[in-house]
Amino acid sequence: MEFKTGNIVACGGLTACHAEVVSVPVNLCVKVPQRVEGIAHIEEYLKQAAYNTLGAIALQGVRQADLRLGETCAVIGLGLLGRLTGLLLKASGVRIVGVDVNPATVAMAASHGADLALVRDETGIEEKILSFTGGIGCDAVIITAASDSLDPINFAGAIVRKRGTLVVVGAVPTGFDREPHFYKKELTVKMSCSYGPGRYDPEYEEKGRDYPVGYVRWTEKRNMEAFQALIASGKIDVSHLTTHIFKLEDALKAYDLILERTEPFLGILIEYDHDKKIDYNSIPVVSPHASRLVPDAVTIGFIGAGSYAQSHLLPNMPRREDVALKGVMTSTSASSRSVADRFGFEFCTGKAEDILQNEAINTVFIATRHDSHAGYVLKALMAGKNVFVEKPLCLTENELIEIKRAYASRLVPNVSSPLLMVGFNRRFSPLTALLKEKIGGDPMAMICRVNAGRIPKDSWIQDKERGGGRIVGEVCHFVDYLTFLNGSLPCSVFAEALPDLAGCDDTVMINIRFQNGSIGTIAYFANGSKGLFKEYIEVYQTGVTAVLKDFKELNVYGDGRPFRKKLISQDKGQKEMVRAFVEAVQAGGVAPIPFEDIYAVTLTTFRIIESLRKRHVVTQ
Repeated sequence: MEFKTGNIVACGGLTACHAEVVSVPVNLCVKVPQRVEGIAHIEEYLKQAAYNTLGAIALQGVRQADLRLGETCAVIGLGLLGRLTGLLLKASGVRIVGVDVNPATVAMAASHGADLALVRDETGIEEKILSFTGGIGCDAVIITAASDSLDPINFAGAIVRKRGTLVVVGAVPTGFDREPHFYKKELTVKMSCSYGPGRYDPEYEEKGRDYPVGYVRWTEKRNMEAFQALIASGKIDVSHLTTHIFKLEDALKAYDLILERTEPFLGILIEYDHDKKIDYNSIPVVSPHASRLVPDAVTIGFIGAGSYAQSHLLPNMPRREDVALKGVMTSTSASSRSVADRFGFEFCTGKAEDILQNEAINTVFIATRHDSHAGYVLKALMAGKNVFVEKPLCLTENELIEIKRAYASRLVPNVSSPLLMVGFNRRFSPLTALLKEKIGGDPMAMICRVNAGRIPKDSWIQDKERGGGRIVGEVCHFVDYLTFLNGSLPCSVFAEALPDLAGCDDTVMINIRFQNGSIGTIAYFANGSKGLFKEYIEVYQTGVTAVLKDFKELNVYGDGRPFRKKLISQDKGQKEMVRAFVEAVQAGGVAPIPFEDIYAVTLTTFRIIESLRKRHVVTQ
């Protein structure tokens, strides 16, 4: 194991937040060197080690410049990133020209290593830099400024030598003027991507799959390690960058200083109480709202409450005394508290067990990332909770079998057993109810065309391990819809996908045969125009044809006058779905979606993938 209990570490990424306990992926965390040169106390070293993320970003910019000993580099923008860049360049034996619009910042750079420090509007600045470089110009320019102006990129082109390199680290526009410098000097412009190779790659950052050092020498983790080694060895000293230190309990003052700019600042640190003992088995539960239970109440806990839950689930919760929002856990402590305050949960937590093992909670909503659904469903069922889980139910057939066994084991004859429901909302749309009313009970032919749109291959949704891919994660909606319309379960499936170099299989035709003889086609297309509406359904049955457009307009054609119903706005059934589930829990009745449907629909998505792979019909 790379890390052991008691190691002091530095980390980066979105998981590096202020909390008693944080979980950081292995490739975003580095051990602090045990031996520290020239620093009296470990606390003093940690103050420098806290610059880990910014240091790695600066180091990647320096690597992109690809400078040699004795060359000259200009740094445009002398904030934290610019100052760290200068320190790293100095340690590499590179001469530094620092440029900024703020005279005080320029003066600070001049007193801490810059060989030449200039204010941007200084008269004759280009000539001074040219003279400093012996008439050659800078070998490279690293832009660490943040600006909406084209001046940084064009100024960089003016002061760099012929065939020199410009590296963009900061947030600046790059629509440079071709003449006179970029074309005539044959300049190279490079973008520096944050910490370095591995950034934004979920395989590297989230799954911990490292790049071979023989092929990628400097990854974001190795950049962080190199930065920490430079501090520990005394090759760089960043202590002067810290202008303010606030105790944790005074953290709001730090943010006020940044927002209101009441005094000059550069690096701001937040200091924790090092002597405080933390019980790692007891993550705090925050209770912003008082309990308001009534007898036989539906008491709800949420695990996961992202944008979908906050837009379609929580706003549609019945507002009654016998429905209580008890607890919520989201991916971060800050968002948990925010959701609790916004929707009136009695407590928020960072620990799923505080919801799953809470005897005051009888119903759990699960709206986390797809790969966690099965685990939470199993734990909630075994704890005797009613479960609502956003689609998909699970990502593998083995998980589906486990859930089926767990669900069956909780069924008790003549006793109100826990309900299990998946968020297949379209069957609850008001236009779906009308469509079902207008068509009979005979076998039918159905077409469901979905103009799904493209999702990048590197999205977590396309990742088979995290999102399950679009067939498991999204097509399940439409398998369920056709199952509901014809009133019987799928029995066989055949699927073909358009060739896709990315291997996403998200432009696909799926033919399903149902037990009552009905047939259905799902045309799920990722390659369509954004100008076309998303969902279109046609149903043909004994002389009747129904056409449903985007769950906003329904037309039914038969022997008599056509029936037409158009809603003011689209309604995909989320409100009615939540209401039906909560009502079923409160009444101790059956689940609004039979478990047999949920199981068969989920299994069908796995059979679709199998059919794509084997290229023949697959039976259930």
